[in-house]
Amino acid sequence: MQVEQGATTQVMEQPVVEQHVLDIEAVTEAEPRDVLLPALLPDVGSGMTPDDADAARLEAMRSEEVAGLLVAIRRLEDIIEEETTALATGQKVDFDDFSARKSRSMLEFVRLMRARMHLGREIEITEEIQRLREKLERNRSLLEMHYDAVREVASIIVRAIKEAESDGTYTGRAAQDGK
Repeated sequence: MQVEQGATTQVMEQPVVEQHVLDIEAVTEAEPRDVLLPALLPDVGSGMTPDDADAARLEAMRSEEVAGLLVAIRRLEDIIEEETTALATGQKVDFDDFSARKSRSMLEFVRLMRARMHLGREIEITEEIQRLREKLERNRSLLEMHYDAVREVASIIVRAIKEAESDGTYTGRAAQDGK
């Protein structure tokens, strides 16, 4: 049997001797011509050439790659947005949890981008990355503000502790001398 190159469909050749029930013994005892074998036959109904089939397959793979990358970007956006909202509304923030989640998601994103650098030119990917960049900048700004506030509170506490521990022996005299 000859098979032309092109789209094919797998069918089962009909045996010379028709068998209605196959069991292990029948298969082992059967002559080779009695067993159904797969055969590739041209798929005359599709009308696709091999080049069309390859192009369609490549486009489907590219669409899956784009979709996978978009999912990774949106997952990272969701984590960033969740943390930003918590910071902006004054909710208690578990920084260790957010840091771990952001790190894992960012690692996934970076790995996908490295593996699919050719997708960086996709308009939808570029727009999502730009939106992610804006969300990251807002998150960074709020984290910086939060960090500055924590640092200020810490310095106030340190100053208060130093003043409480001092008995004034040395600091009182320096204050009287105008130093």
